[in-house]
Amino acid sequence: MHRWKNGCKAQVELPLFPGYVFVNIPRTERVNVLDVPGVISFVGPKGEPAQLSDFEIETLRSGLHLQKVEPYRGLAIGQKVRITAGALQGLEGTLIRNANGLRVVITVNLIQQSVSIELDSNAVEPI
Repeated sequence: MHRWKNGCKAQVELPLFPGYVFVNIPRTERVNVLDVPGVISFVGPKGEPAQLSDFEIETLRSGLHLQKVEPYRGLAIGQKVRITAGALQGLEGTLIRNANGLRVVITVNLIQQSVSIELDSNAVEPI
């Protein structure tokens, strides 16, 4: 569920791995992939494509719809974050817990005290 600044809410689908395109092609077709707009290079050692097993791809493809999954935005424990939505929008704090990958708890320094607040992970951004 995404909430815009104007208060509108909508269910949105996000790519699980933003910025990545998975392909199953013969080695001779690599140049065609690099010609696709937005594709920069292959991920892997020295620009060689990394190979995921069929098991990994099929597990991701077939099993994700059975659970609530969202992209991990790379927030790390101890990282400074800013609240981007809700009544506390604009306050800054430190990420102290990332529970279940779907909710975060941060501390916000108010009058030199800390409070622990549980927020949706899309309601904070790294500073």
